[in-house]
Amino acid sequence: MTRTLKLALLTAVATLCLAAAAPQAHAQISVGINLGPEPGCPYGYYDYAPYNCSPYGYYGPEWFDSGVFIGAGPWHHGRQYFYGHVNNRLDPNHGYHGQLPARGEAPGNHNEQFRGNELRDGAGHTHGDTRHH
Repeated sequence: MTRTLKLALLTAVATLCLAAAAPQAHAQISVGINLGPEPGCPYGYYDYAPYNCSPYGYYGPEWFDSGVFIGAGPWHHGRQYFYGHVNNRLDPNHGYHGQLPARGEAPGNHNEQFRGNELRDGAGHTHGDTRHH
């Protein structure tokens, strides 16, 4: 065997050994949706895209902690297994056509009694028809 052939054979064997010993890289696919910051709405926002501001009276008092909305949908930061009352008559998906507040709008003074008719969790799942006055 010639010196050149021996060198080529040793190089091939060394390359195979290094390739076998090298850790394998596994492809990773990550899908994420960056929704940005929580919508700044005076009375909360609906728990579904496009996360429009909800009107006063849509969410019951349990959705607020010291007057601050605890969030809904991807920004929910309430306790685990949270359920709160909403008034779905003020939801466009239930036929509401009234005015909605703008993002960043300051809350007004309202003295109306809350009239909830649906129990929801922070992720937008309905948990029965309840009456909360």
